[in-house]
Amino acid sequence: MIHQLIFAHPKPGMSEQEFQRYWVEEHAVRYAAKIPQIRKYLIDTRIPFGPEPEDPMWSGVAEIWLANDEEQLASLQTDEFLNGARLDEPRWAAFWRTVVLDTDAREVVPGRADAGGVKLIQLVKRREGLPLAEFRDRLRGKYADLAAEVPGLRRYLQGTTRDGYYGVGEALLDAAQQLWFDDTDALAAALDSPAYQRAHEELLSIVEPRYVHELVVRENWIIGPEPR
Repeated sequence: MIHQLIFAHPKPGMSEQEFQRYWVEEHAVRYAAKIPQIRKYLIDTRIPFGPEPEDPMWSGVAEIWLANDEEQLASLQTDEFLNGARLDEPRWAAFWRTVVLDTDAREVVPGRADAGGVKLIQLVKRREGLPLAEFRDRLRGKYADLAAEVPGLRRYLQGTTRDGYYGVGEALLDAAQQLWFDDTDALAAALDSPAYQRAHEELLSIVEPRYVHELVVRENWIIGPEPR
């Protein structure tokens, strides 16, 4: 199944709170959820954690699950997308700041998909000169083993960018990781732990530090967690 992530930012003049409310309560329900090929769908809304940036890179993430490439292509040709979701996007999102990433996901630390809490999303780009196959092997191997030992980690999903993104060059990003915790206190404690530091050192050995992007979010399920 394709696990697609869409990172979005409010349009000029719209506050983050207005943006998140419209996305979750209006766009997701009235438009995107009606696209028949979408099997599961949730909206991650950014929450404050640590030093607040003046202008966050993104204020939310849509997560969409589609069965395969054929259904993904079909979804983009539906009336629900062309005359619904797509036409609605400029009302709330700065489309020029949107990033879309299709991933193949695997669950490293299993857990309930609807248990609440908070989630750390990490986007990474591999180090220059590191072959993609080696990057994936190390991310899925040594790094995943170390990350799984982080205290308080309730679930860990590791998504690698799909091969099609490399068909005509380099993908913008190589992986999207999701780590769940009970709350922001548990996340803060985890980030201060020796286990996290060991995992982070391994991660920095295979990624470009300037292209590591992180945001802390809460999930808002629209369709799911069981597929329709």
